[in-house]
Amino acid sequence: MTKCWQLSVFAIGVCALQFMSLVAQAADDANKLTFINDISPILTKAGCNAGPCHAKAIVGQNGFRLSLLGFEPAEDYEHIVKESRGRRISPLAPEHSLLLTKATNVVPHTGGKRMEVDSLNYQTIVQWISQGMYYDTDADPKLKSIEVQPSLKVMKPHEKEQLKVLAHFTNGTQRDVTHLALFEPNNKSMAEVSEEGLVTISDIPGNVVIMVRYQGVVSVFTASIPLGAPVDKLPEPKNFIDELVFKNLKQLGIPPSEICDDATFLRRVSIDIAGHQPTIEETEAFLADTNPDKRHALIESLLSSPGYADYFANKWSALLKNRRDATSDKTANFAFHSWIRDSLLENKPFNQLVLELLGATGDVVGNPAVAWYKRVKEPEAQLEDVAQLFLGVRMQCAQCHHHPFERWSQNDYYSLSAFFSQIGRKATSTPGEDIIFHKRGIAKAENKKTRQPLTPAALGDPPFEILPDEDPRLFLANWMGQPDNPFFAKALVNRYWKHFYKRGLIEPEDDIRDTNPPSNPELLDALAKHFIESGYDLKQIIRVITQSQVYQLSATPNEYNIVDQQNYSRFYPKHLQAEVLLDSIDQVTGAVTDFPDLPRGTKAISLPDNSYNKSSYFLAVFGRPDGASVCECERVESSSLSQSLHLMNSGEIKQKLTVSQGTAFRLANNDKPVEQNIRELYLITFARAPRGEEIQIAESYLAKARVNDKGEPLAPKVSLQQGYEDLIWALLNTKEFLFNH
Repeated sequence: MTKCWQLSVFAIGVCALQFMSLVAQAADDANKLTFINDISPILTKAGCNAGPCHAKAIVGQNGFRLSLLGFEPAEDYEHIVKESRGRRISPLAPEHSLLLTKATNVVPHTGGKRMEVDSLNYQTIVQWISQGMYYDTDADPKLKSIEVQPSLKVMKPHEKEQLKVLAHFTNGTQRDVTHLALFEPNNKSMAEVSEEGLVTISDIPGNVVIMVRYQGVVSVFTASIPLGAPVDKLPEPKNFIDELVFKNLKQLGIPPSEICDDATFLRRVSIDIAGHQPTIEETEAFLADTNPDKRHALIESLLSSPGYADYFANKWSALLKNRRDATSDKTANFAFHSWIRDSLLENKPFNQLVLELLGATGDVVGNPAVAWYKRVKEPEAQLEDVAQLFLGVRMQCAQCHHHPFERWSQNDYYSLSAFFSQIGRKATSTPGEDIIFHKRGIAKAENKKTRQPLTPAALGDPPFEILPDEDPRLFLANWMGQPDNPFFAKALVNRYWKHFYKRGLIEPEDDIRDTNPPSNPELLDALAKHFIESGYDLKQIIRVITQSQVYQLSATPNEYNIVDQQNYSRFYPKHLQAEVLLDSIDQVTGAVTDFPDLPRGTKAISLPDNSYNKSSYFLAVFGRPDGASVCECERVESSSLSQSLHLMNSGEIKQKLTVSQGTAFRLANNDKPVEQNIRELYLITFARAPRGEEIQIAESYLAKARVNDKGEPLAPKVSLQQGYEDLIWALLNTKEFLFNH
């Protein structure tokens, strides 16, 4: 009995020791630091793996290279722990590790001091080195998601909010990582955020987003800043655009401006749809029309006009890089432009247009759409252009590293490029022109870093199973045109929304991602849904936008909405595009601009390619794009000193003002009352009649006697013509003329 009791006590003791050992092991595991979860985020927070520092492409900084924002932790671990015979780490004396002495600037460091010796991050790195510099194992918890608290808040102007960032791991644990997270606002004029996550709101109403990043995972905090003004008078909604915009304005307390008058609407919509100012006949007829539906009828007339096809072909031709260089033949450029224009004129569904473009085979004569493959030749350029232009996704970063603001990796990049891997080219008798065809074979692309072959896969989807005889480009185009595609419809409607409202629901218009949300998410979803249900009808999306009360709001702000920049409480004035401005000046002055190889009288909005920028200094100085990029930002729509000087002093403008049989000559010699001529001039220039004060000023100026260089009085007709030239010059230099408002 005693022996049995002794054995039992012994067994209990052994079990107790084993239990204590397990508890100690568990405690050690809980306290064990890993490179992925604990050290890499510190390097990111300190900026060590930023682009200008040790993540600099290829070489890093002074022989020490890290991956951008820590997206390749295994490589970073090798560089820190094992590279250069481990010189950056001192296991026996962690505080003397070069990694720390450089970061604290104890040893001179080009990047300066990145952390303090007594900081938590410093002590964490010391502890990690002391523990043996663990990297990570399959058993270690992995980051699953991050949560920002709060995620959404209504805030007052100048209010502050401290964000808290929680990291959730696969083992069910969570950790406060606020001190390791990176914070960045999407609009710095609306909010600022400190390195510690303290948000400070400005006095601009609307919605602002703070992007939060930790270990390559991103989340957002959205602040809604209401103005709080009374919104008790709203125009009667005409469609869902009005309902959703007015709903947002009511929530924010931003009263909209009044509906614009007929003259303003006529000029605005004529320029936005057809790229030209209304003629005097169109203006007089519209202003005299008493039909309550005349605005709707005007929109339909413009959509059916050749001007619509010309203007939007001009837009898409530049975005699709229809550019001419020293080695190219104009035939292909003209044919490609005509194909785009004809597609718009017949209102070809947008998904069909993209399918014909991406799947184009043959030569330019038989199929002008193949001209795009002449301009964009490499698979990498093809995927980047297609993603940015038709999906609103910028993939350029993912070629070399994980996208810093998105979920796209290098595998996603090369899987997308694989759709273009089987494009064959065969020379023709025309120099520089190829026959495009599908090469039989398995489509694949190699990840340049891992050397892993990848088959075609759409963004966020598994790889396609494509047979050797099947053209992978058609799979991509068909995927894009599916109603459930999360990118295609939104990219188009956001691009067109910006065309009409100056600002996209997402800015930039071709950078759609979770960390760059729309200012009105409901509206973007509704527009995309409407576009899909219409059968990808481009005219219909223009129709629903321009018929809305929101589009027809005045550009004149009220006492409250002058600070509004993103909620469409008023119409945001836009610079006239270079081509529209040149055509408008010709229309007002009665001049004609000639372009090489084109019939006399060809409008600037009808030019087929970029080559005319060289022959027209006006188009160049006013920012007509060269077609080198799929980004709309290539078009300059801001003022400059050179533009002002050109309008005021250039020989080109003087020649147009004084052109034989031009407007000034005609008005000076038509024997009509001066007031009637002034009215005609205002109708041509502004699509409105002059006000009483404007008539008085103009009459007074025109009545002045003028002399020549010798001081001799000019003949009455000559003097009057010079007066009209001066008056036209003054009107052309007004903001009312230079802007669409």
